[in-house]
Amino acid sequence: MSNILRPIRLLLLGAPGSGKGTQTSRILKDFPQISAISSGDLLRQQIKLGTPIGKEAEAIIKKGDLIPDDSIVSLIKEELNAKNFLNASSSWLLDGFPRNATQAHVLDKTLSSHDSSLNLVVELDVPEEVILDRIENRWVHIPSGRVYNLTFNPPKVPGKDDITGEPLSKRPDDNPVTFKERIDTYKHQTLPLLEYYNKFGILRSVKGETSDIIYPQLKELLLKEFSKQ
Repeated sequence: MSNILRPIRLLLLGAPGSGKGTQTSRILKDFPQISAISSGDLLRQQIKLGTPIGKEAEAIIKKGDLIPDDSIVSLIKEELNAKNFLNASSSWLLDGFPRNATQAHVLDKTLSSHDSSLNLVVELDVPEEVILDRIENRWVHIPSGRVYNLTFNPPKVPGKDDITGEPLSKRPDDNPVTFKERIDTYKHQTLPLLEYYNKFGILRSVKGETSDIIYPQLKELLLKEFSKQ
């Protein structure tokens, strides 16, 4: 959008299933100057390729645990370099990383050394019962990362991706028991992360039960923050 006057370096925070991927897609459509890195998409890519970190991640995700800091930090650093996100004039967003204060410190050190520190952190505040209902109805096209929900965003042909016609799948961790564990882990690790970014004055929160309620708030926030010098 032409009225964005300075680079956007955004971190989206939210529990698994809170809609970070959906919000990212909408942001990229409305703000074409922004690029994105999704830690979840990166890990699923590594799993598909059968890389060492992919095999490690697959086993960990099935148990509902989080990837070790060293592994995910290394992966994200490589992607930051590959996508030229360390250029101070670049606009981008991160989805799903960092997930704890340790990862945040490492990320900040990398970004600040290139004069490209985060300038906005937004938490997607979605009720837990809404998230659990979503994952029970969620299906994914693994190769592209496209996400469908049988309730509000069903595929045109049941069980098939709209673009390729290929079969949709359930993610290994998309079951209520594993997902509840992931949400509990997220809450435990994210409170210190929110406190960390709040100290810098860049933390904001948007609240709602659906993506259609949350996105207008998020869009307005981006326009407000980055259409000023």
